[in-house]
Amino acid sequence: MLTFDAFSSLTLAILLLFTGKGLAARIGVLRRYGIPDPVVGGVLCAGVVCVLYYVAGVRVEFGLEMRDILLLYFFGALGLNSDLRSLASGGRALLILGVLATAYILLQNGLGMALAALFGMDPRAGLMAGSISLTGGVGTTVAWTPHFTATLGIAEAGELGLASNMVGMIAACVIGGPIAGALIRRHPIMPSADASLEVGRLYGDETRTTLDYHGVLLALFWLNVALMLGQVLGGMIRSAGLMLPDFVGCLLGGIVLRAAGDLLAPEGGRMWRFGDMRPGIALVSDMCLGLFLTMALMGLQLWMLQPMLGFIAVSMALQVAMAVAFTVFVVFRAMGRDYEAAVIASGFGGIALGSTATAVANMTAVAREYGAAPKAFLVVPLVCGFVIDLVNALVIGLAAR
Repeated sequence: MLTFDAFSSLTLAILLLFTGKGLAARIGVLRRYGIPDPVVGGVLCAGVVCVLYYVAGVRVEFGLEMRDILLLYFFGALGLNSDLRSLASGGRALLILGVLATAYILLQNGLGMALAALFGMDPRAGLMAGSISLTGGVGTTVAWTPHFTATLGIAEAGELGLASNMVGMIAACVIGGPIAGALIRRHPIMPSADASLEVGRLYGDETRTTLDYHGVLLALFWLNVALMLGQVLGGMIRSAGLMLPDFVGCLLGGIVLRAAGDLLAPEGGRMWRFGDMRPGIALVSDMCLGLFLTMALMGLQLWMLQPMLGFIAVSMALQVAMAVAFTVFVVFRAMGRDYEAAVIASGFGGIALGSTATAVANMTAVAREYGAAPKAFLVVPLVCGFVIDLVNALVIGLAAR
């Protein structure tokens, strides 16, 4: 066995992210279909590790403790960048996408439970191949595993959920860019007026935004505060009986701090003006997102799929097909059939099979290729990073009794 500790694994993830960026810039098909940079490096590493396991009998394990911390920073940054006063401009889009996401969670679980029953399994095990591992992601899978194994007596629930998440995350990263690219080429749609701006750049008053030592240090300070507040809020959520991943609390912590900062900014000085910190927060957020996805993919142990290969193969093939069909024929049309709707579709394709981080990575790759989509980057993280997790927890709780 070849083991990498947490520090070595993080260092390797940085190298793989550079590798993914280099390959994506040089290989036209990767750039044309909007495959995110972390996916290239992470899947490449997972493939090499799988070959070593089957050919040389060497099992490689990575210390992925930093992966979970990076995810918390990413969601804390999403919260700090969520200007609640701007939600009015996307209110209708938020409502529509929230309803669509809720409907899709029900479809996803219905398909998973039906297939589990067809394969002679406990139908509730199908939830692990449904919204728990796909819409919910790794955090939700880990959170629900003890309930399925100890309370429901489904011994293989953890392995089934993680295996489904492995396949789903790869599929989520692969389908998002092609979906958006096909929609953009098929329909006469153009990027928004802000298309000339770089992805991640502000759309407000740029004269007040700086990326300097003070700005980055202040961004890190408030991100840490958001994570600490998130721990408190997460404990309150769990005490209320809701089983939600830790990142939900961090997202809420960032939103609360941003709302407080917006109220105090006129008298609070630079320490509270989160609008001034957005470049620093965006920089930290982008790095954490890229490294999180790289580490999540490089840590995939693909040989774990073998014992449940039949069920997983059929289940994931149908889940991916349903996600693509629902995104193209329902989400894109309901969101307006314009460029923003195409970018939202790429994000929905990510969240339906992977995670909110995957959705944002998909949208970032599309926006870098075709142009900025500010409404998409407002609507998708808020709906998929907050509403979906709350709805998902309620739906799973009712179905897994």
